[in-house]
Amino acid sequence: MDENSPVFAIAVAAELSEMHPQTLRQYDRLGLVVPGRTRGGSRRYSMRDVAQLREIARLGSEGVSLEGIRRVLDLENENKDLRDRVRELETALADQLINRPGARVFAATTTGAAVSLRAGMRPQRNTQIVLYRGPR
Repeated sequence: MDENSPVFAIAVAAELSEMHPQTLRQYDRLGLVVPGRTRGGSRRYSMRDVAQLREIARLGSEGVSLEGIRRVLDLENENKDLRDRVRELETALADQLINRPGARVFAATTTGAAVSLRAGMRPQRNTQIVLYRGPR
């Protein structure tokens, strides 16, 4: 079970979020927190839904309007989606690097330029001492 699995009936979600079930129905109608539905049409809330309900309560207690809360939740959801996409792309990149080792290897020269190395080759070591004098 993950945080997005719709498992809680409205009474349980209301208790976990410390809200009245009617408030949850209202938020569903407004589209603030849209729970999953069973085949019979009953609402089922996930842990993520409960966390959003708690966030709505916190923002509301700070005086944020329902429209402001909707915007905050939309931005948080978009942020989460983007973070998930970045993780997905990082995983795909890591898989590519594992499956194609040495396909593109670069090293830096003493001047800072990047040079391409053939697979299995190492850059030559430079043992010169360079003194840094800083800006003048």
